[in-house]
Amino acid sequence: MAETAPRPSLFTPASTPKTTPAQKAQHIQYQDVTIRNWYKKINWLNTTLVVLIPLSGLYLARYTPLTRPTLLWSIAYYFLTAFGITGGYHRLWSHRCYSARLPLRLFLAFVGAGAIQGSIRWWSANHRAHHRWTDTMKDPYSVMRGLLFSHIGWMVLNNDPKVKGRTDVSDLDADWVVVWQHKNYGKCLLFTAWLFPALVAGLGWGDWWGGLVYAGIIRACFVQQATFCVNSLAHWIGEQPFDDRRSPRDHVLTALVTMGEGYHNFHHEFPSDYRNAIIWYQYDPTKWLIYAASKVRIPFLMAPLAYDLKTFRENEIEKGRLQQQQKALDRQRAKLDWGVPLAQLPVVDWDEFKTRCAEGAKLVAIAGVIHDVESFVVDHPGGKALIASAIGKDATALFNGGVYEHSNAAHNLLSTMRVGILRGGQEVEIWKTEWNRLEKDTKGVAIVRAGDQITRAGAPTVAAVAA
Repeated sequence: MAETAPRPSLFTPASTPKTTPAQKAQHIQYQDVTIRNWYKKINWLNTTLVVLIPLSGLYLARYTPLTRPTLLWSIAYYFLTAFGITGGYHRLWSHRCYSARLPLRLFLAFVGAGAIQGSIRWWSANHRAHHRWTDTMKDPYSVMRGLLFSHIGWMVLNNDPKVKGRTDVSDLDADWVVVWQHKNYGKCLLFTAWLFPALVAGLGWGDWWGGLVYAGIIRACFVQQATFCVNSLAHWIGEQPFDDRRSPRDHVLTALVTMGEGYHNFHHEFPSDYRNAIIWYQYDPTKWLIYAASKVRIPFLMAPLAYDLKTFRENEIEKGRLQQQQKALDRQRAKLDWGVPLAQLPVVDWDEFKTRCAEGAKLVAIAGVIHDVESFVVDHPGGKALIASAIGKDATALFNGGVYEHSNAAHNLLSTMRVGILRGGQEVEIWKTEWNRLEKDTKGVAIVRAGDQITRAGAPTVAAVAA
């Protein structure tokens, strides 16, 4: 039947303009919520699977005794189905971090379906879009749209399919396991998520209903929420040891609830690596299980279940870590006073320098750079008389071992007192040249390392002594 136009409401102002064809074609995502269209905002299939059925399971648990065998089976099946997502959907099919023989692929497709998160093909297409378009509107579960949206909102709301970035899944279409599961996903979900755990508990120890409620419905709910934390919490809390230009972060909390997927900053930088955690003590059971599968041989074939485990070059991983540490150092360095850059100092000739000192200025020339030491004279550790004796003079040799070989801290402190450059003074032209060659940080500011201060000169030449 053709849809009839809604009757005008008595509460609609007469001046309300008619809806244009363009507005009618506008996707529900962009329309304001009203009494008439609120239900269209909701993806009812996904909402049923991730909200309504789990809520019903929690309600049924009030009237369903939890036996010890069912509890243990629920926990075991939780980890199996979670591994179907982390080790199968994610690291095997989405990122091709390793290869798997047919028995392992069948197992992962089976338990992965039991997590109730869509087919392998659908899940992988979304995840590849997430990596390609991270932190943009083309990311299907972009954290830029809010923590709640990235966690579950993208699943339960009707979103414009034209917004999601396109990805290539032709390699998955060449895997008959993926194709078969995608075509028969509804049946796979029904059996693996609910009937199978009920069958195990029922045939095993007679707890049919407990198997359905606890090992089926509630267990799937926990797997879903844990996996969703990768999309939300892993982009929200934690550190960014490899790159901070995008939102993914590393945190042990998200790793604990996601079987190791919480080291998300590493994963987004090196997605082809079968590991998410690279340090031995970091929690990544998915990595351990994949590695164990690579050591398990299939009977008669003498071939491992998993093979071609990919790892990123250690050299590149450490470069990324070091670059991020350098960024942190640069931010800390920018907060410190390193003195006025040489290029910004006025050039003063020797006569002007002497004249200003005669007028009472407390100026000292060291390595061709003029320093105002007036505020430091009374605090000089070597005594007021010693520093006063250098005022109006070139104290390069005195400062660099002639009287005392000053410490690194002294050179750093002296840099904050410089007020000019002495024209043609000693090493100044050399220092100006060398200063331009100094290593720069990410903001172009010269990095002054210990022992590289411009006031540091070589030890005085030892005079020849007659025999």
